[in-house]
Amino acid sequence: MDIHAVAELAKVSIATVSRTINNVPTVNPDMARRVWEAIRELNYFPNTQARALVSGRSRILGLIVSEITNPFFPELIQVFEEVAVEHGYEILIGSTNYDPERMQRCIRRMVERNADGVAVMTFGIEQPLLEQLADRRIPLVFVDLGPDRPGVSVLKVDYHHGIRQGVQHLAALGHRDISFVSGPLHLHSAQSRLAAFRKSLQECGIPVREKLIIEGDHAMEGGVAAAEQLLAARTLPTAVICSNDMLAIGMMHQFARSGVRLPDDISLVGFDDIRIAEMMIPSLTSIQMSRAELARAAVAALRAHVEKASPRREYNIDTRLVVRQSTAFPRGTMTSLRKANGREAGSRVPR
Repeated sequence: MDIHAVAELAKVSIATVSRTINNVPTVNPDMARRVWEAIRELNYFPNTQARALVSGRSRILGLIVSEITNPFFPELIQVFEEVAVEHGYEILIGSTNYDPERMQRCIRRMVERNADGVAVMTFGIEQPLLEQLADRRIPLVFVDLGPDRPGVSVLKVDYHHGIRQGVQHLAALGHRDISFVSGPLHLHSAQSRLAAFRKSLQECGIPVREKLIIEGDHAMEGGVAAAEQLLAARTLPTAVICSNDMLAIGMMHQFARSGVRLPDDISLVGFDDIRIAEMMIPSLTSIQMSRAELARAAVAALRAHVEKASPRREYNIDTRLVVRQSTAFPRGTMTSLRKANGREAGSRVPR
């Protein structure tokens, strides 16, 4: 079965079949419909390599993520692929594990496969590697920041909006001793989230307590270490906001092992709102950053560059608070409203 059979069944020329398969927008809609119907009826599979040779385009979009095992990324990858395939593209995935050498290999794979465009969704990339990609003149999409040059778009995440909602939620409950566990502070996204936390405290009239700010690593192990650091202090804060949900889940486990009850003894807020956050016990209050919205914006930006369709420099990504069961009134207050296993929650924190 070949393109000639498709053309014969659809009653169009071979050139029309080729232009339809390659998504040329000037094809007559009625002819395009007949071509796709013939393709389905004949169960014809176009030769993508041949199409790439003829068109000069691979119809491949690259996607580089930080850590494919982090639950944040699988949904992003799934939506990215769904949207890309819907528009006639395949995808090539690379995971860096925050390792510059792995990032280098990911970039090499994308270049060798002649990817039409690459979305770098790592929330942090070293400047030389970023420039290396940009110098290849491949259309690129970055998160938060990217070089100001043609062919580059940036997904601007509004960290402040969601984190402000988180701080306001805790402040409305009566919390004043609020800790923040950041990601690695060499990452721009971690710096942005911490800056949003500081600003939000000031907006609520709550002093910033530097000793309650801890640098983590965006992994569960980092959450365990941060919880241990807080537990070792003389006074435990009444609430913690984490820079991502993996940190928050690590903290939940360490607090549970130490006899600290959520939310009776301490309230906890994550960031990302990964699916497992809702399934934790108690379910985790989290600041949602939509993976689907990030993926759709990334594909839209790459397609706009590749297809010369008026690409935008920036695409805004919103964040918002999702309140669940891991936040409540501070320990020692509103005790009549807070019960734990039939016992009234007191002001003393178990160690």
